[in-house]
Amino acid sequence: MVDRVVCTGEAGALIARLESCHGPLVFHQSGGCCDGSAPMCYPRGEFRIGQSDVLMGEIAGQPFHMSRDQFEYWKHTQLIIDVVPGRGAGFSLEAPEGVRFITRSRVFTDQELDALDAAEAATAKTGNRP
Repeated sequence: MVDRVVCTGEAGALIARLESCHGPLVFHQSGGCCDGSAPMCYPRGEFRIGQSDVLMGEIAGQPFHMSRDQFEYWKHTQLIIDVVPGRGAGFSLEAPEGVRFITRSRVFTDQELDALDAAEAATAKTGNRP
């Protein structure tokens, strides 16, 4: 099965470092202004996930959520979370490291979309996945 969200090795290593300092984490991508289109990383429990947020999957063992509006825009793509030098404008935990998370993407193949649709239809009753 194809994942809706994955991370690069560099992002995974950073997530592991952040988790060792801050405990369990959560990611959220909203699509708003002020770096809102970048994935934000918070200590789990310090960011409130809303009813309009969709659980996309996990990266490096940490849940990754996205606003439903953003999901509608990105649903045909796999999100690839990476790290680049520089600081974002938000309160994401990686900011003091001098890097920031970014989202890259690739379009799913027709076969991948069919597999995702089938898997998500089967689990639609058990969670808030898309």
